[in-house]
Amino acid sequence: MPRIDQSVDVAIIGAGPAGLTAAYLLTKQGYSVTVIEKDPVYVGGISRTVELNGFRFDIGGHRFFSKSQEVVDLWNEILPDDFIQRPRMSRIYYEGKFYSYPLRAFEALGNLGLWRSTLCMASFAKAKLFPRRNVRSFQDWTVNAFGHKLFSIFFKTYTEKVWGMPCDEMSADWAAQRIKGLSLWGAVVDGLKRSLGLNRKPNDGMATKTLLESFRYPRLGPGMMWEAARDFVVAGGNQVLMAHRFKQLSQDQGSGRWRMVAQGPEGEVIVNAGHVISSAPMRELAGRIHPLPATLGHAMELKYRDFLTVALMVKGEDIFPDNWIYIHDSKVQVGRIQNFRSWSPEMVPDPALACVGLEYFCFEGDGLWSSSDADLVELAKKEMAILGLCNPDDVVGGAVVRQEKAYPVYDDDYAANVLAMRTELQRLYPTLHLVGRNGMHRYNNQDHAMMTAMLTVRNIAAGEQLYDIWSVNEDAEYHEAGEEGQDVAGQRAALASERQVPGRLKAA
Repeated sequence: MPRIDQSVDVAIIGAGPAGLTAAYLLTKQGYSVTVIEKDPVYVGGISRTVELNGFRFDIGGHRFFSKSQEVVDLWNEILPDDFIQRPRMSRIYYEGKFYSYPLRAFEALGNLGLWRSTLCMASFAKAKLFPRRNVRSFQDWTVNAFGHKLFSIFFKTYTEKVWGMPCDEMSADWAAQRIKGLSLWGAVVDGLKRSLGLNRKPNDGMATKTLLESFRYPRLGPGMMWEAARDFVVAGGNQVLMAHRFKQLSQDQGSGRWRMVAQGPEGEVIVNAGHVISSAPMRELAGRIHPLPATLGHAMELKYRDFLTVALMVKGEDIFPDNWIYIHDSKVQVGRIQNFRSWSPEMVPDPALACVGLEYFCFEGDGLWSSSDADLVELAKKEMAILGLCNPDDVVGGAVVRQEKAYPVYDDDYAANVLAMRTELQRLYPTLHLVGRNGMHRYNNQDHAMMTAMLTVRNIAAGEQLYDIWSVNEDAEYHEAGEEGQDVAGQRAALASERQVPGRLKAA
């Protein structure tokens, strides 16, 4: 039989960055909170750190970098003593050669060759002179921004691996959100300065961080942050219920309070709450609200992309120094490869071994997702050999970590479906709050997901919607440009696109 677990101020679905940020801040302010999380072991969602025999795996790779000083301050508050500074190094693998990212102009010129480089610049010039007028798809947007030649080299193959669909079927919104503000000319100029050693400030000798060159990182991986947040919530007298799957949500029409049902190891748990904060995928939430408003049926059409990481332990020194390498090669299925020691030396316990993570993008239930762990390890070994990165005979161990609903898909219909659900929920249920990447079906970074939770807590405390969380990350510049924690409030007139914290909807 179901049992009443407790009556609380706020029930939270999901113990990822958004859910735990909300729980942490609400606990600080004295609210009673219950968080449910379906994972039996790990908090942090896609930002968790999986541990196996002392090896630690970051699911997707998480740089701790934000232009929002409020987010940086909260990171420091939750995890004051365990950050390390790490160099940012990423490269692109294309036709057997590596391209530094950010660009190094002379290296790129040498790799591509003079003729192909000339074609790239001519294609870019053509795109600027004769842009596509009806910009509907990712391909349209990217060709207009960089030219068709660069699109085909540095965007098409990798992007189609990630999303499992042709670039001309993806919404232009994804490109506009993720790479807005990154111009080809700016990247070339910055690359020339890097190549010639001219990207240093004359007054202090420090490199101008036109693009992100370093970042902070928890020494035991990003899960360390969210384990600390969970511990604070529990120490404050609140609950984080692990291995509890969200089952149903309904609102009492008389009191306005919520009845949330979760399925746990010992049966159903019922939580009564004044507010609900959901970081569950929008499609999942829509399917569990009872009764289901008619217009929420649109959310059932939202799609998600899943991925899995195959970690290989390899004899010898680190195979490459990068945090990760993007694989723009159609001969292999792997999309990106991490070097876990480059994130933190403490992620790899044995100095005689390297540990890399091959990331495969897939749909839950397809051939890759359904393959056995042993077959996936063999596939990863084979593809490392094809890429010339390691000898399969040097691999001494492997592990597989699956991540469902890692990325909300931006197809032609997603925006209308999200808007329909958002509008209906705001009209019917002002005490139901959507936060985070999947909760809002928006490809937010970790800091943006946290900001949606921070503003939601402010709205709950105020008893009204002072802030529009849907404007978080709506007008941000390229997400790897700028300075950490820069105070953009005073620069808003000149740098409006860097605003991280939306202004109030209502005067105080």
